[in-house]
Amino acid sequence: MNTIKFKADGVELTAEKGQSVLEALLANRIYIPYMCHHPDLKPVGSCRLCVVEIEGTGLTVSCHTPLQDGMVVRTETPEVATVRKSAAELLIANHNADCLSCYKDTECALQDVARYVGIEKENLERLQNLKPSFPIDDSNPYFVRDPNKCVLCGICIRTCDEIMGLGAIDFAFRGFATVVSTFGDKPIVESICESCGECVVRCPTAALYPTNGSKPQRKVKSVCPYCGTGCGIEIGVRGNKIVSIDGDADAPASKGLLCIKGRYSFGFNDAEDRVTSPMLRKNGDWEECSWEDALNHIASEFKRISDSYGADSIGVLGSARATNEENYLTQKFTRVVIGTNNVDCCARVCHAPSAVGLKMMLGTGAATNSFDDIEQAQTILVTGSNTTENHPVVGTRIRRAKLNGANLIVIDPRKIPLTRLADIHLQIHPGTNVPLFNSFAYVIIDEKLYDKEFIDERIDDYESFFNFINDYSPERVSKICGVPADLIREAARLYASQKPSMCVHGLGMTEHWQGSESVMSLINIALLTGNIGKPGTGVNPLRGQNNVQGSAHMGCEPGNLTGFIPIENGRSRFEEVWKSPIPKNKGRNLMHMLDAAIEDKLKAMWLIGYDVYLTNPHADSTSRKAFENMDMVIVQDMFLTETAKAFGTVFLPVASPYEKDGTFMNGERRVSRIRRAVEPPENVKTDWEIICDLAKVMNKGELFDFSSAEEIWDEVREVWDAGRGITYNRLDKGGVQWPCPGETHPGTTVLHGEEFPHGKRTSFREIPHTPTSEKANSEYPFVLNTGRTLYHFNAGTMTFRTANKLLYPEDYLYISYEDAKRLGIVNGDRVRIRSAYGETEQTVRVSDTVRPGELYTTFHTPEVFINKITNPNRDRFASTPEYKVTAVQLITT
Repeated sequence: MNTIKFKADGVELTAEKGQSVLEALLANRIYIPYMCHHPDLKPVGSCRLCVVEIEGTGLTVSCHTPLQDGMVVRTETPEVATVRKSAAELLIANHNADCLSCYKDTECALQDVARYVGIEKENLERLQNLKPSFPIDDSNPYFVRDPNKCVLCGICIRTCDEIMGLGAIDFAFRGFATVVSTFGDKPIVESICESCGECVVRCPTAALYPTNGSKPQRKVKSVCPYCGTGCGIEIGVRGNKIVSIDGDADAPASKGLLCIKGRYSFGFNDAEDRVTSPMLRKNGDWEECSWEDALNHIASEFKRISDSYGADSIGVLGSARATNEENYLTQKFTRVVIGTNNVDCCARVCHAPSAVGLKMMLGTGAATNSFDDIEQAQTILVTGSNTTENHPVVGTRIRRAKLNGANLIVIDPRKIPLTRLADIHLQIHPGTNVPLFNSFAYVIIDEKLYDKEFIDERIDDYESFFNFINDYSPERVSKICGVPADLIREAARLYASQKPSMCVHGLGMTEHWQGSESVMSLINIALLTGNIGKPGTGVNPLRGQNNVQGSAHMGCEPGNLTGFIPIENGRSRFEEVWKSPIPKNKGRNLMHMLDAAIEDKLKAMWLIGYDVYLTNPHADSTSRKAFENMDMVIVQDMFLTETAKAFGTVFLPVASPYEKDGTFMNGERRVSRIRRAVEPPENVKTDWEIICDLAKVMNKGELFDFSSAEEIWDEVREVWDAGRGITYNRLDKGGVQWPCPGETHPGTTVLHGEEFPHGKRTSFREIPHTPTSEKANSEYPFVLNTGRTLYHFNAGTMTFRTANKLLYPEDYLYISYEDAKRLGIVNGDRVRIRSAYGETEQTVRVSDTVRPGELYTTFHTPEVFINKITNPNRDRFASTPEYKVTAVQLITT
């Protein structure tokens, strides 16, 4: 039996096995005062308010006492009341009693306790006179820390320790001077606090409260519009304005957690510079126009350009910020209305190599496992991913797994936050992933740590790979990667022997000359050790944007249709459903479209939610030349992007992710519902509405006759077997992971358990190390690496229109102490950074996170525009740019 019986105040009750006395009483709707208890945290019993009397035991703290079958509990006796009253007075003595002006007002747990136990004013005043006054910390733009309202319950400390695994705060000082403080009693903004707000939402008083104190009238469940974790959110709405966002405790990917972006960074939705009318550029200036005029102009230009240069002179880019339904219509429109396969999305410049590598070797170009496997893994290998900053909720789960006993290997050129916890940090030179993983394979084979049974059952022709790998001993690879040979051996042994072992990787693996091959070399070691097809294992790319997995998977990809089905494999079914032929000409990816434009072969581009100019490499010699050669550049976005400012000829304003219905697909293959929380501004449309309206103008309206996102999704299900069982009705109950071929199918958490899509067996890939041509030299002696920061997102379109810009106001250049000293540079200096492709100017931060000879910067701002100097090399399989390696020089100003 899972229930037990007990008595409380003479009434026989039932409770679940394993509950504490307090949990059992609360579950039975019996009020017990408490302050330090929280259902998300381990019990500590420090406040003593929840004391009860247990027959045969006496007074006891109920939150810390397991309920026993037949237990007799008394919650109201004179002794219990006396203890509770004394405990409450001691707590309230630490707290300023200005309740009328308090943020918590009628929702304060302390007021509830005070009213329940009864507080004697004389005792309260006497104790409060002994308490010192503390300064209020308002350094964080999103929340205030007021120690004067703190009752020292410790919930915030335990939240940071137990839930976040961070430990940014703790008790400091003694007696009446005791306070919750950061290390060194610094302002919270100067601590290691990640501004996630988890402590704020759990604080029972107003010691921590949000600066935006508006209470929502209603809440709407949706999905965060930032990274690819797919965190569930509850959007708090008042009128037609978003006033708060909380984590959705039912969301499987995030389990109620949020980061600073998901919880606080929604201010862009009401930014003053948001565009709310279509515009045409005339004589160099933007002029507002009607939707009719804008769409007629686009239709006319598409026809003129197609008639003059052919349909393949037009290209379309879907958006990682748009829904699955909108990306599906984007590629359908491109193929059946324009008549070209020139359709792509921003996956091209980030995780296309992951999709390529996984598809080529395992048959499915997506993560093999789920985020829940993090807690099941014995060893976690994080490579090329600053997880706690770029995917903070996944990073938190990894951090907690490590603190709960998992092994952690971090492979990164920098000392990222996770390296503080790592068992092993391999601080490799950028661009040396392939030889490193080949060396892992060498050690695993040499020391016979491979899974022979798995290899015999699932791998073909492994002897050839075993021979190939002999050239990659740790001693040889050590000189290439810049890490000690014995450390490579130790990491390989740990990964191979402490199973199950799970790999997660980011753009530090993919944005390289050998990006696709880096992923394949990682897959090699997973196959070699049998870490595929089981819980707690696999190869799992951490997707960078909220729907970048979905945008490519819906068919915004020149060679594949919805479901990542090669065009020729899916042609007959799609043509039947679409009632229209699919072009036979090979489509161009984004990078090839730009090449074609430079060669005068591509004359128009439609960019949906994608600032190509700011984010593509070698911007002035590739993107600029390409766009300047086009006759029409349509930008569909919320704001005037850098591409729109410089080259746009038509601008179409769109609804934000908070203003529309549909679905997103996260990095673990989970499809989840997003819901309209607020109405878009007047005269603003959703992406799918714009596509359908333009199709009508171009006489193809019957192929785009949709009245809702759900109708579009039902057509997606019709052409995509692996998603056929994912209905909106199911999604209303929670996200579902594909493959899910039928409505009774539960979805798939782990791929490749028994076989791969192409059969039971696969093969290793023999991948030689081919060094990049981009190397440091006497003229350009530093290697520059680029990435994101915790506080900002990609081109900064959203986050730089929020208070995040106060926490991280610009793109900084990180340099080692040794190099800074040698060059006479100190924190805050401005330097010019020059490559063979361009130059820019940045503010320096001297740091121990980078090695001598290597630099790091973020790429968020047009003021720095770091992609004017990044190199033009591309991955040979996926055409993904080599953002992570650029040779540069520094010029002090």
